[in-house]
Amino acid sequence: MVKRGVGRLDADRPPKHDIYEAEIIMPSEEVNTDVAETRSPDSKATPAAQTTLDLALGGRVRLFQPKKGYRAGLDAALLAAAVELAAGETALEAGCGAGAALLQVAARTQAPDLKGPSLAGVERDVEALALAQRNIDLNGQANRVRVIPGDVAEPFSKLSPFAHKVEPFDAVFANPPFFDDPTRLRGPATERREAYIAEAGLKAWTTFLLKAARQGGRLTLVHRADRLADILACLSEGAGSFRIRPVQPFADQPAKRVLVRAVKGGRAPLVLLPSLVLHARDGAKHTPEAEAILRGEAALSW
Repeated sequence: MVKRGVGRLDADRPPKHDIYEAEIIMPSEEVNTDVAETRSPDSKATPAAQTTLDLALGGRVRLFQPKKGYRAGLDAALLAAAVELAAGETALEAGCGAGAALLQVAARTQAPDLKGPSLAGVERDVEALALAQRNIDLNGQANRVRVIPGDVAEPFSKLSPFAHKVEPFDAVFANPPFFDDPTRLRGPATERREAYIAEAGLKAWTTFLLKAARQGGRLTLVHRADRLADILACLSEGAGSFRIRPVQPFADQPAKRVLVRAVKGGRAPLVLLPSLVLHARDGAKHTPEAEAILRGEAALSW
């Protein structure tokens, strides 16, 4: 859950923390709050009055997000930290929303020559798609990152922007909606429903990811810990070599999230990695390990 106002850019009071409450490492005088609109005349972008301009990754990533509706949470930061890419590789995020995880991956993998792996995001919501494009331009990543209109409930083979076939990727990643059955939770606000409820079910997401990855490609997901068995069962239809990292809120509490990495066609034994503990009980917001990850100073290695 992201606290309202945390990490929000204000020209009069530059923030000390980003949206994950990690300390901002960018000097406040370098934070540009005067950002030009980048939408085209026919864009469906959310009007500026309905968005906030926020910081992530210790200030290295700036994001326009809707004031109401789904806003980037901790899961996006953890997912981005778990995506490993080499120079020249390609990666796809399914359900990229406004681009929070996608752009954090771009920032984490950017090379000194301003190049790096090529990234793409798929999103079915028109307003979120436009907002993602706006954020790509805002962060100067248009040469590396693109967004594609599409629905994970549809076959990957139908993903053909500008009439060009999309080839499978070296890596694919996603933060699928946590619930398949809308009766299992109190209905979220209409504008947040798609982020919480997978209308086509978790299986549709894993099927899409398996088709989107090349043979030997890597699949990375973040999800609820109590769905781990379902995730493994779904991904086992085409992937293996599972590596699992539990994420615990405190060291003395059970994991509430899991990060899962699989390899398409992989056959290596499953590996259960040490947990990432997010919070300590000494008064600090995050453990040193979690703080370093949220600031972009460390990654979640596999």
